[in-house]
Amino acid sequence: MSGLRGGLAGDGRARGVWLGVLAAIVAAGLVSRSLRTGEPLFDKYLGDALYAAMVYAVVRLSGLTARVALWSGVIMAAIELFQLTGIPAALHRSGPLPVRLFARLLGTVFSWFDLAAYAAGIGVMAVADQKLDLDRDGRSWSRPMS
Repeated sequence: MSGLRGGLAGDGRARGVWLGVLAAIVAAGLVSRSLRTGEPLFDKYLGDALYAAMVYAVVRLSGLTARVALWSGVIMAAIELFQLTGIPAALHRSGPLPVRLFARLLGTVFSWFDLAAYAAGIGVMAVADQKLDLDRDGRSWSRPMS
């Protein structure tokens, strides 16, 4: 069990940093979805990358310190593959408002480009996580990027 849990449970400072990172990602995602530039890279795929980055932060906040990128990728792939069932699209068309919003969060159309954007978001988070070394040694929750 060591190495998989414990990183954030006892370190309020690191938990606070990750909560701040999560809040910043959510804010950036909302901005990216509300501002339209006409450029798909910004209008669509930045939001997808931020969605995956948000999942990475949530997985990290769960206490996992090992294989965070892998688990985040599995979650994002499962969400994207679930769209192939047609269930999210059907919920989006016919459910009550909360169900339609949930279906919208899941996405309703499968896209390989979405998977690429998710990989980019998770990759950026994994590199930043490793560079910052947030709470890995139990003493230092940040160090300068080199």
